[in-house]
Amino acid sequence: MTQHLATPADAPTTGTHTGWWRDAVIYQVYPRSFADGNGDGMGDLEGVRSRLPYLKELGVDAVWLSPFYASPQADAGYDVADYRAIDPMFGSLLDADALIREAHALGLRIIVDLVPNHSSDQHEWFQRALREGPGSPLRERYHFLPGKGKNGELPPNDWESIFGGPAWTRTENPDGTPGDWYLHLFAPEQPDFNWEHPAVRDEFRSILRFWLDMGVDGFRVDVAHGLVKAEGLPDLGAHDQLKLLGNDVMPFFDQDGVHEVYRSWRKVLSEYDGERVLVAEAWTPTVARTANYVRPDEMHQAFNFQYLGTHWDAAELRRVIDESLEAMLPVGAPTTWVLSNHDVTRHATRFANPAGLGTQLRTPGDRELGLRRARAATLLMLALPGSAYVYQGEELGLPDVTDLPDEVRQDPSFWRASGQDGFRDGCRVPIPWTVEGSSYGFGGGGSWLPQPASWGALSVEAQTGDPGSTLELYRSALAVRRERPELGAGEAVEWLEAPEGVLSFRRDGFVCTANTTGRAISVPLPGRYLLSNEDVKIVAADGEGTAEVPADTTVWWAV
Repeated sequence: MTQHLATPADAPTTGTHTGWWRDAVIYQVYPRSFADGNGDGMGDLEGVRSRLPYLKELGVDAVWLSPFYASPQADAGYDVADYRAIDPMFGSLLDADALIREAHALGLRIIVDLVPNHSSDQHEWFQRALREGPGSPLRERYHFLPGKGKNGELPPNDWESIFGGPAWTRTENPDGTPGDWYLHLFAPEQPDFNWEHPAVRDEFRSILRFWLDMGVDGFRVDVAHGLVKAEGLPDLGAHDQLKLLGNDVMPFFDQDGVHEVYRSWRKVLSEYDGERVLVAEAWTPTVARTANYVRPDEMHQAFNFQYLGTHWDAAELRRVIDESLEAMLPVGAPTTWVLSNHDVTRHATRFANPAGLGTQLRTPGDRELGLRRARAATLLMLALPGSAYVYQGEELGLPDVTDLPDEVRQDPSFWRASGQDGFRDGCRVPIPWTVEGSSYGFGGGGSWLPQPASWGALSVEAQTGDPGSTLELYRSALAVRRERPELGAGEAVEWLEAPEGVLSFRRDGFVCTANTTGRAISVPLPGRYLLSNEDVKIVAADGEGTAEVPADTTVWWAV
C-alpha cells in the first residue's frame, strides 16, 4: 500500500474563501539556512526566491520568513539595527521586492518576522541615547534606570535574561564614569523598547505600513507577549525565572497592556486591501491566555506552544487538542498547530528521545523511532481543524544535528552558562537539496554551519519520486488536505471510541486514526483508506473489516 497520491495539476495554492489564514499551511523559512543564492555559504533572499517553485509544488499556502533586516547578527537577526533595510548578507530591498512579487505570482503569500520587543544596541536610537548620556530624551524610548546600592552598582531589579545572567547591563557615561543600567530580556545587544513611550508606538505603526506597502501579507510578531512590562518593574522574588518562562505570570511577560498595541496594529492592517494578518509568538501560562491575543479586534493567529511541547502520548495529545480548540471558540479564532521551529529541537529528534527531556536536546536518540513518530505526528497535525506551520526541512525528516563542535556554534545562549541549553544551532543547519556537492545543493560553496555526511541521503533530490520518503508523504498529505477542505475547516473534532493509546476522531467525511503505542493495534475499518505514514494491513470479510495499524502510525480515511 503506497502513501503517495499525485497532486492535481490545477490544485489551488491559496484559498479563495474569506480568512485564508484560518486553515492555511504556512512554511517557515529560516533564510540563512534555506538556500544560498550567491555562494558565500549563507542563505539569502535570492536563494529563497529561486526555491519558491519547490514550495509551490510542496503545496503550502504561505511562507513565513525569519528576520532578514539590517543587523549585527548578535542573535541571528533578532537584533535589528534598521527595520526598513535588508542586511547585505541577505541581499537588498530590490531582492525582497522580487521575492514578494514572484511568490504572489505563484499563489504564495509572504509573512515577515517583526521584532518589536527590542532592537539591536546598534540601532540609531540606542546609539544616540548612549552618546547623549543621562537626560537624553532618546533614553525614554528604552528602559534606562539608575542602579541600586550606594553607588548604583546593583541592577535596578532582580530580573534575569532569557539567555542567562542579569537582564540589565550598566552603561558608561560620556565622561567615562559608570552610568545607568538598561534592560534587555535577551542578549545585552538587544535592549528592550519602552512601549509606554508614544514615539515607539508611532515608529512601529510606520514600520508596519512600510512593509505592507511592499506587499507583504502579514507579520509574525516575535515575543508578542513581552512588549509591556508591569508598572514600576517590580522584583520577581525568589524564583527560578528561566524555569517559570511561559508557565507562570511574569512582570515582564503577558501583561494586559500589550493588547492595546495589537488593537492599534489591527487598524493599520485594515487600511490595506487583501487579507493581511498578524501572528503572535506569545508564550503564556495557558491556552486561554493565548486566546486573548486573537480576539476579533487584535491578531489573527497565535502559535500553539502547548501543542508543540506535547509528548507522543494519546491521552496528553487529546487533552491539549481539546483545550486548544475550546480556548479559541469564545474569540472565534482558528487554532494553530506546530511541531518544530528554529528555537526548539526538531520533532524527529525530540520524539526519538524519552519524554521529559525538554525541547533542547544534545542526544540523537533512536533515529528510526523518532522519524516514524514524526511522520505520524505530522499527519495527526494536518488532520486537525485550523492552521498548521511547517518548519523548513521537517518535510525531509531532518533530525537535529546533535554533534556540532562547540567552536562552530553561533547561538548566543550557548555561550551564557546560566542561560538556556543553547543548542538551537542543531535545528538551524542548512538543509540539503542535492545528493552530492560541497553543501548538498544549499549553495555554490560551503555552509555557515557544517552539514552531516548523511545529509545527501535526506536531500530533496534523493527523496523526490520515492513513494516511501518523508518528502512525498508531506506532498501527498498536503494534496489530500487541499482536496478535502474539511481537514482544516471547522472548530471541533468528534472523538470516536478507540483502544488505549489510540486517537480516533471524525470530521465531515473524514476519520483520522493515530496509534501512539509501540505495537500494532487492530481497529474496525472506519472507511476507505487515504493515506498513512506506514503500511496498513486491511482485512475484510462478510462486508466488515479491520485495519491493523502499525506502531506509531497515523491513518487517514474517507467516510
